[in-house]
Amino acid sequence: MSPPQPVQTTPRRYQLFIDGQFVDAESGKTFTSPNPATGETFAEVAEADKADIDKAVAAARKATTGKWSRISARERGRMIYKLSQLIEAHASELAELETMDNGKPIKESTYIDLPGVVENFEYFAGWSTKIEGETIPVPGQMFNYTLREPVGVCGQIIPWNFPLLMAAWETGAGARGREHGRAEAGGTNAGDCTRVGEADSGSRLSRRRCQHRSWFW
Repeated sequence: MSPPQPVQTTPRRYQLFIDGQFVDAESGKTFTSPNPATGETFAEVAEADKADIDKAVAAARKATTGKWSRISARERGRMIYKLSQLIEAHASELAELETMDNGKPIKESTYIDLPGVVENFEYFAGWSTKIEGETIPVPGQMFNYTLREPVGVCGQIIPWNFPLLMAAWETGAGARGREHGRAEAGGTNAGDCTRVGEADSGSRLSRRRCQHRSWFW
């Protein structure tokens, strides 16, 4: 992994990510996220509430019978792997955002968090074609089998200390099995997750319908 490179230091405005698009909160409300090292405003973030969450859930449910549900397991795996490559390509930027966002040492963000995020998506990319059912021998003239299907819309609440890595745990596992999710990172950790959303929006995986609260993925 390349060493961290400087990123934009002026406050940046982050929107919600719903239905593959960045949008303002329905209420128009925002909040500021401080850089723990300096106390200065790191970002201004759209503050989601019930109306925004309802929109995200509705989009996720729509995807249950939409294009995402018809994508083959092989194609899902390719899309998840592409996202892992995009994250790896922006790893230095994301590591610095992670540190500026929650105050952890840059060494930890660079050599623990980001490699873990990349490896997680690589791992679940492979699992996309490994979810299989079983036939079970039972007495009598019966055919007994299991069929593993998506549960549906899943809400994911991501804490402040490892926002990007824990978001990857949840979304990687869900995407490999056609789950449709929305996730919420802690209110003080908007930057890194939203940056991944920006990369994701170009990878087609964003059709999974993720929404961030201030963030919320």
